[in-house]
Amino acid sequence: MVCKMLWLFIIYSFMGWVAETIAAAFKQKRFANRGMINGPFCVIYGFSALAITFSVSELEGVWLVVGSLIVATVVEWVAGHLIEKWYHERWWDYRNFKWNLDGYISAPTSCVWGLAGFATIRWGNPFFIRVYEAVPSLVGRFIVLIIGGGIAIDALASMIVLAGRSKNIQKWQETDDRIDSVTRKLNGKIYNFVDRRIRKAYPQEKPVEAAERNPAIFAYGCSFYKIVMLFFIGAFLGDITETIFCRLTAGVWMSRSSVVWGPFSIVWGLAIACVTALLYRYRSRSDSFLFWMGTFLGGAYEYICSVFTELVFGTVFWDYSQMPFNLGGRINLLYCFFWGIAAVVWFKVFYPRVSSAIEKLPVGVGRILTWVLLAFMAVNVVVSSAALVRYGERSEGIAAETEFGTWIDGRFDDARMERIYPNALKVQ
Repeated sequence: MVCKMLWLFIIYSFMGWVAETIAAAFKQKRFANRGMINGPFCVIYGFSALAITFSVSELEGVWLVVGSLIVATVVEWVAGHLIEKWYHERWWDYRNFKWNLDGYISAPTSCVWGLAGFATIRWGNPFFIRVYEAVPSLVGRFIVLIIGGGIAIDALASMIVLAGRSKNIQKWQETDDRIDSVTRKLNGKIYNFVDRRIRKAYPQEKPVEAAERNPAIFAYGCSFYKIVMLFFIGAFLGDITETIFCRLTAGVWMSRSSVVWGPFSIVWGLAIACVTALLYRYRSRSDSFLFWMGTFLGGAYEYICSVFTELVFGTVFWDYSQMPFNLGGRINLLYCFFWGIAAVVWFKVFYPRVSSAIEKLPVGVGRILTWVLLAFMAVNVVVSSAALVRYGERSEGIAAETEFGTWIDGRFDDARMERIYPNALKVQ
């Protein structure tokens, strides 16, 4: 399964590179390699194809188009902001298109991604999987792993050369150039250094000011430490909020935690962290803008979380099938609006106060506390995942085969798991 997914990633990355390169060549009247790495692969297409495959392949008809549109648009928007954050540059610009958002996404291009996603699920994936299965198993795996490893090395070399922060930058440039020479045999012309190639391939690229820093203040601005602390605060407050909500609506107290130790909702924690990182620059925009962005991103996020937990743990943690205007029971319109309201309330009311409180921590204490919390949550997630896996295996009569599995069974028996995850439903 892993090799098949890697195969699809490679195929769609290559097809995306070909499409982007041809389009750029026509527009600029000369060859231009549009990949973000030196090899003939545009990895954002590969990631988008896999995201669509994993998250919305169960949909049909117009809903498949809409789901593909949303997922691909989110990937493109996030990728644009990550590139800006890492390299302080803009590599594409849709500001000449109607209905665009800061030039990173636009309605016309999103519609194209929706139709492309539909074609990917209906025809592309079945065809390319058949091609892969037609090759002898050992040969197919060898080819996929070699190409995948080459892409990984190429991406790492490209990032280091562009960032220019490695102590052995010359060695990485040599690696970059060796990969570059392979690509030249395919297309005849690839630039020697990633930076020069990117600037020629993306004439609209614009420098962006680096984020403001203040070493004297802990977690200043939208830094790594700020995002981590917001994750824990959001995870805790989200669990408390859902617990109270269940009490008011269902009349019972029930656990809403995602982990076995502590009142932490991972879904809410990641939501707060991600929405802050992605919408931080827009925090001063109008309430309506934040509402619709929160509704859109929150719905997509909740849908993807539902698919992920079902695929990984074989468990559905929430089901909205009985609610009106739901999509596969994973999301519904009312709760999407709740995400939008939460985004407005967060940025307009809570974030300024929470951010100010975090920044009051001494720098040294704040950093130590951050890493201690991260270590705790990492162990918590691993143990929780193991407990969920054993919970499912016990329901099928599978006995523990390791000492760790036996320890999990002793500490987290069925009664305790039912208290922690009262709404968890096994998927056959």
